[in-house]
Amino acid sequence: MSDLPPSGSTEPMPPASSGAPTDPTRSTPPTAGPVPGQPGPSGSPAPAADPWARPVVPEQPGPGATQPAHPDPTTPAMPPPGWPASSGATPAPGWPASSGATPAPGWPASSGATPAPGWPASSGATPPSGWPAPPGDPSTGWGWPAGGPAYPGHPMPGAPYPAQPMPGGHYGWYPPTDPNDPLVTPPHAGVAGWFSRCAGAARRGWRQLLPIMLLTQCVPAAIISVLSLYLVPTDEPVTGPDGAPVLPDGYLEHVFAFYGVVMLAALIFGPVQAAGWGAGTWVVARQAAGEPAGLGPALRYGLRRALGLWGWTIVASLLITVGACLCLLPGIYVGFAVALFGPVYLFERQEPIGRAWRMFHQRFGMVLGRVALVMCALLAATVLDLVVSTVSGVVFGADPTSAPGTTVGAVALAVVGAALAAPAYLAQLVGLVVAYAEQRAQEGPVNAARLAAELG
Repeated sequence: MSDLPPSGSTEPMPPASSGAPTDPTRSTPPTAGPVPGQPGPSGSPAPAADPWARPVVPEQPGPGATQPAHPDPTTPAMPPPGWPASSGATPAPGWPASSGATPAPGWPASSGATPAPGWPASSGATPPSGWPAPPGDPSTGWGWPAGGPAYPGHPMPGAPYPAQPMPGGHYGWYPPTDPNDPLVTPPHAGVAGWFSRCAGAARRGWRQLLPIMLLTQCVPAAIISVLSLYLVPTDEPVTGPDGAPVLPDGYLEHVFAFYGVVMLAALIFGPVQAAGWGAGTWVVARQAAGEPAGLGPALRYGLRRALGLWGWTIVASLLITVGACLCLLPGIYVGFAVALFGPVYLFERQEPIGRAWRMFHQRFGMVLGRVALVMCALLAATVLDLVVSTVSGVVFGADPTSAPGTTVGAVALAVVGAALAAPAYLAQLVGLVVAYAEQRAQEGPVNAARLAAELG
């Protein structure tokens, strides 16, 4: 071997790696892994840490995919897919992008700054992808609707709380009342909406309702009028020797006989009249729901409900009579307060007097106005009957049954007077049914189809 040094420069060579000289007295810490940007064991550069990587936040309602790292640290960093690109300075990891940036997929677009992770988006935003829209108002996203309730199903201020959810809707969701429902007047529609539905019900069903009223209301009224011609007392009080009026012999017996027969006839014909009210209500509700409503099925339904409705009619009549005996105004007040007992019984079949009383006092002005309009129709029929009776007395005398000719004329006028009251009976029926449907709409969503189904 030669002792000569190798050819070339004789100066010492620098260390292979750059950096400070190694201190032989300093312990070397264990290597945690390849340094970003330096070649690894295989010779390929290790991936650099991504400054755009999104920090993991517990229960973060964002996209679940992991963002890939940039393969080349020398290439200008681009935001990962779905993250907004910003102009100017790069935001710190976890901070929202600047104004004007494009939101990530599934994140709401907002004006100004983007909300921090985990906070709800502003009003008018779209919920994140994969999350269902709130059932109350899909157009408002995660924010509360302007001026609306905080949660779906809550009533608006001043509105009644819905009674129960409709079939097909989720819990807490209630469909609104159809403003075009042919029977149910929506809330705040006023007396014009009630009147238009009454007119529509009469226009749809007069072909069935008019025969029902003539058969079940006018015929009993005509029979009672004819009986009155024979039983009404015709004797007039006379003046005694001392100038005081003296009743003729048998006058009180005739008066009690007259009123007894009239009351007995009213009790006998009461179930017939109740059957007519039930049949007419069935026709009004079924036609409003678009279902067939023939005259025969209507009368059969009325007969099934006749006894129950007749019994409650007697109870209401006794209450009105007691109020009238105390004073006239209490009797009128009770008559208005229990006016809806018939529809309540037919549609709900429980506690008709108490339910009608509560309806009247819960919405006093509304029910009072509707019933007053119905009573105006009945008052017109009463005035017409008085006119016919006056004409009969003038033409045929105080005792029309004294001769066959006058008897026939008086009976004919009594029948005509009873028939002329048919439109008033029809108006009473339709007005009370539509008024009841309006009160149901004030309590919760309801429509004509549901009311028709409740009749059974």
